[in-house]
This record gives sequence, structure tokens and C-alpha cells, in this order.
Amino acid sequence: MDAHQKVLERVRTAFHSGQTLTEQFRRTQLMKLMAMIKENQDEIVKALHSDLKKPKFEAVLSEVDILLNDLTFTISNLSSWMQPESASTNLATKLDDCFIRREPLGVVLIIGSWNYPLQLLLLPMVGAIAAGNCVILKPSEVSATTGSLVAELVPKYLSQECYAVIRGGAEETQELLKNRFDHIFFTGSKGVARSILQAASLHFTPVTLELGGKSPCVVYGPVNMTAAARRLVWAKFFNAGQSCVAPDYILCTSSTRDLLLPALKEALWEFYGEDPRTCPDLCRIVSPQHWTRLRALLEKTRGRIVIGGESDQEDKYMAPTVVVDVSEDDALMAEEILGPILPILSVESVEEAIALINRGQKPLALYVFSEESSVVKTVLEKTSSGGFCSNDGIVHMTLPSLPFGGVGASGWGSYHGRWGFETFSHRRACMLRGWALERFNTLRYPPYSDGKLGWLRWTTSAHSCVLM
Repeated sequence: MDAHQKVLERVRTAFHSGQTLTEQFRRTQLMKLMAMIKENQDEIVKALHSDLKKPKFEAVLSEVDILLNDLTFTISNLSSWMQPESASTNLATKLDDCFIRREPLGVVLIIGSWNYPLQLLLLPMVGAIAAGNCVILKPSEVSATTGSLVAELVPKYLSQECYAVIRGGAEETQELLKNRFDHIFFTGSKGVARSILQAASLHFTPVTLELGGKSPCVVYGPVNMTAAARRLVWAKFFNAGQSCVAPDYILCTSSTRDLLLPALKEALWEFYGEDPRTCPDLCRIVSPQHWTRLRALLEKTRGRIVIGGESDQEDKYMAPTVVVDVSEDDALMAEEILGPILPILSVESVEEAIALINRGQKPLALYVFSEESSVVKTVLEKTSSGGFCSNDGIVHMTLPSLPFGGVGASGWGSYHGRWGFETFSHRRACMLRGWALERFNTLRYPPYSDGKLGWLRWTTSAHSCVLM
């Protein structure tokens, strides 16, 4: 038995002992996870700065507070979420106790991502713990400092019998996936997702995939350009554009573009100064490989760089960059950018923008900036995406009462708040029946007759269903 199997056996034994089933155990572990984050905030911020040069402001906002808010929301609502949900009954089941019982899936594997190495690893864990599961965490090897910190802290705060951290690269992940899990939760690229699906299929393991994609931003009609530019710049270049929900490209008319560009330049100067490279509030690209990929995109584009474009491989720096005259078949439109490059495509109408969006795969997020509610409504109703936000970017995913997840190629399943609890729960259909009214049951026993069938159809019809 290899090391991975030993860890899994230990955790699976703990799950079968039933210790994770009680509300008190789940609540205690969630409180300990909260304490882990609060008591080690300085170390977390240092680790994130080491991996991405992430400024403290962004680290606290996007990695610490989003976790603490979700934990607070979950702990406050845990008792009600765990209660059985009553189901409606018909005449034939009027005396039965019918309900839906949420039960944990078992031992789940959560594979994190490098761009938000704490949030995207531990936020799914909140839902998994709340639902009563045991958890194996696999941090990203790219953000190694944060992964190392998680591996050090988790066993200090949480039950070592029920939760474990396994580190390693792609080969270790492939070995880990040879084992059977009761659910796999993955955040990352589509290429890796395919290999995870193949491994999961051998054990018929259900999978949640958070994949991202090219999230469009439509700017149309009358718009407060100053406010729109500041919100766009913040959402796009937060974490140096390495956010799966960052606006990936802008769709607007040429006249709107000409008004937007000066506002974008002004906002970039306001946020990052004349030389963004010296600004402590701008992240760096996570690795030389990712920097090289982004640099290649800029070299391949047929568009025109009007803002930024500067870069430094040794520092893994890439300036906030805006590219115009980009066509739909440009290199910048071939894949999710996941970096500080913002292409602007020109369209003649909102209908043309919608058509372009719908020709692509369904995105993880979709944004529209407009003072006309009819434009916002039209884009909302005629497109599909994991999430939708008007006149801002990213902020919709910070609310624990909203589900976060993709649709189609941008992801399967959702989490945050109640939605994470549901993702890691099995909804078990339950009917508790006694021994009364056995004479009534003769309607379904042979010998059959048309009279019996008529009565049975009437008593079991949906029209007679009521919620008790």
C-alpha cells in the first residue's frame, strides 16, 4: 500500500466511524478552520506575496475575507440546512412521512488552483465539511509557498483523522486519481479537467469542475465612462488579470471605444501610476511559463497595442495592456487570457455583440455596462453564462447567497454558501410507512382490474399532491 492509499484508508475509516455526521462535529471543525485563517493571516499574506507578489489588500479581500464570510454564513445556517426537507404527498401516501435527507457523500478530493491558491482550495472545503464529508486537499504545486503553508496548518487545526493534505505535481496528482473518491472537486484548466474526468470515470465518481473561459464584457449605450473605466480596470487587473472571472474582452461600438480608451488610461494612471512596474499594488505573473504564454499572445495578435505592452521576464512582470482592432479569430480570442491583457472588439449593435458571444462557449461570467436597463435585460435574456453582473465586475462572486459556478464548457456544478453544502450532499429520498390501511393496498395487488387501476390512478395523481 503506497502513501496515498494509507492516507485514504485512514480518512475513509474515520468517515465510516460516523464522527462527521453530527452537527456539533461539523460546527467545531468549521470554527477551527475559521480560527486557522484568522490566527495565521500574516503568514497567509506573506505566502501569497511570495507566490504572486499579491498585495496585502488583494490577499485579504480575495483570499482571507471571502473565506471568513463564507464560513460565517455557513456556520449561521448549518442547523437549518441539515434539517430534513418535507416532501409533498398524495392521497395514497397521506399517512406516510415523506422527506429529503441530506447525507454526506463520503471522502472527497478537492484540487485547488494556483491563481487564488487559498480561496479555491479551502472555500470548497467549507461546503464539504458542512455536509459532513471527510476531505483530501491537493494544493497547486505552482503556488508552492501557499500550498506548503496549508499543508502545515491544516493538521494543526483540523481533525487529522478526517482531513489531510497531499502535495505534489502532475505525476502525484495522476497517482492520487487512481484511487476511488466519492466526489472530486477541481478548479483549473480544461486540459487537466479532461484527465480528471477520465480517471473519475473508472470509479463512476461524480465531479464538480470550475473551469473559467472567456468572460465577455459588453459596453453599450449611454455609460458613465469614468466610473465604468475604473470598475473595469479594477476587475480586469486585480491579481494581474489572473482571475477566472475577470473580464476577458470588451465588446463595444467604435465610438464607445474612442470614449472608453482615455478613461481606461486615466484609471490605470490613477491606480498604478506612471510606471506600473514600480507600483506595489500590481501582482506579478505566477511563473515563467505563464509569462511566456502571455508574451506569445501579444506577439501573435494582429491587434494594435494602445496601452501598456511592456514586460520583464526576470521579474515576471507584464504591464496592464489594452489592445484594439482585435478580430474574432485573433490569437487573443483563441483561449482564456488569464493575464493583464484586455482586447477590445468593435461591434455595430448589441445584437451583434450577443451573436458573437453566443458563437463561443458559454462563459463563467458575463458583464454588461449600460445606463439603459433594456440593454442589460436584453443581454441577460439572450445569453447564457455561469454568472452575470451589470455595471461592475467580479463582485457577484463575493456574495455567499449566490451560487458560483460555470455552465457547459466553463464548468459543472456550483458552490459558495448553501450551494457548496448541496454540492457535497446526497439528497436521499425517504418514505417512512407504517402498517395501517392495508385494505387500501389491495388496489395494487393482483388480481388486477380496470376498477382497481382507476382508483389507484386517482389516489396517486399529482393533482392530489400536497406539502405537509
